[in-house]
Amino acid sequence: MGRRLLLGLGQTAAVVLFIFALTEALPGDAAVALAGDQPDPARIARIRETMGLDRPAAERLADWVVGLLHGDLGTSLVSGRPVTGYLAAGLGPTLLLAAATLALLVPLSVGLGVLAARREGGRLDRTVSALTLAVHAVPEFAVGVLLATVFGLWLGWLPPTAVGADVFTEPAVLILPVVVLLSRPVCTISRLVRAGMIDAMASPYVAQARRYGVSGVRITWTHALPNALAPATQQLARTCDWLLSGVIVVEALFVIPGLGTVLIEAVAARDIPVVQGMAVVFGVVTVVVNLAADLAARRFAPRSEVAA
Repeated sequence: MGRRLLLGLGQTAAVVLFIFALTEALPGDAAVALAGDQPDPARIARIRETMGLDRPAAERLADWVVGLLHGDLGTSLVSGRPVTGYLAAGLGPTLLLAAATLALLVPLSVGLGVLAARREGGRLDRTVSALTLAVHAVPEFAVGVLLATVFGLWLGWLPPTAVGADVFTEPAVLILPVVVLLSRPVCTISRLVRAGMIDAMASPYVAQARRYGVSGVRITWTHALPNALAPATQQLARTCDWLLSGVIVVEALFVIPGLGTVLIEAVAARDIPVVQGMAVVFGVVTVVVNLAADLAARRFAPRSEVAA
């Protein structure tokens, strides 16, 4: 755990440097965006000087890193608000969307994988495998457009977007986004659970448990499943990483006012501190989630060397 924590710190430092380099490479800046459609070079220079964008990159990087160490993600160049304010404003809808997705993802994936593995080669197994493979091949934005068109516009059963709705008081607006976010991860994780369960059920310790007269239900859920979950746990961590980018697409598609929407607006306005602050938060979350997945996978399969 100590080694993984040190590695995580190194990865976080690399993420910070990489994000700064990428944002520096973006064409234009907030001064150009604020100057309007017909910018005057002198006016752009004055705005850039006022914002401190004319300072050397190394000096700005040093100030930014010092602020990060003190918990300060910076200040928006466009509005003058702290970046933490943007995070606080968009965090609620994004967390609600991600939490609902994960709460459904784990039981659905494990249940489908175990069900298919217990009937290996049967009609149910072939049907589940074919459906998961087909659904996984469709990008989430295409699934979102299809679901919004069918259930939101044609049938009118669900709201096609969250425009004018409060996601906390009107949960119906989250049904389609959650289904879109679930569509691909359920396919991947359930197939991993199925493969792990098939291997576990054919292992010597399961055969020994059967000889001792242990019930099939107990063998499946107590003996076989924990060993089958080690690779699925790693994939779940990668799914959490994917959710960060998937949420951006889904929030833009269904007009949900979360972190994804805030990030898209900041990129459009070249509001670099907001982009940098949110990217750092996403990077740190990725490192922490992968560390937790390593520890959980080692708990499920202590004899295996696992590393995300």
